[in-house]
Amino acid sequence: MSMLTCTRNNAKGGSKMFDNSRYLTCGVDSTIPLELQLFLWECVEHMPAPKDYLQVFELSPSGSMQSIVHSSEELEYRQVYMIPSDAPITEKLYIIDDGDHSTMLLASEY
Repeated sequence: MSMLTCTRNNAKGGSKMFDNSRYLTCGVDSTIPLELQLFLWECVEHMPAPKDYLQVFELSPSGSMQSIVHSSEELEYRQVYMIPSDAPITEKLYIIDDGDHSTMLLASEY
C-alpha cells in the first residue's frame, strides 16, 4: 500500500483500542508538525473508553490559535482544543485502529 511507504513506528504492545503499533503516512509527516502529531495521539490516549476505531480531527486557524475538533461517530464523542500556534493550519485527519496497528492519515489520503 503506497500510503504506508513513509512510516514511523512507535511500538506499544497491548490489546486495548489504539494501544498498538503506530504509523503515519507521508502526507502527515510532511504536513503536520511533530508536536501537533504527538498532541493528536495524546488526545486519543486520554479519551474515555470505549473508543471508536475511527477518530476524526479537524484542524483550523482561530487567530493565533490552532483549533482542533476531535470527534468520533459510532461512539459519539466531541472535544474542542485550542492551542497556541505560530502557524495554525487547516487540515482534516483520521486516526484508524485496525486491530493490529493504528495509522494517522490525512483525510485526502483515505
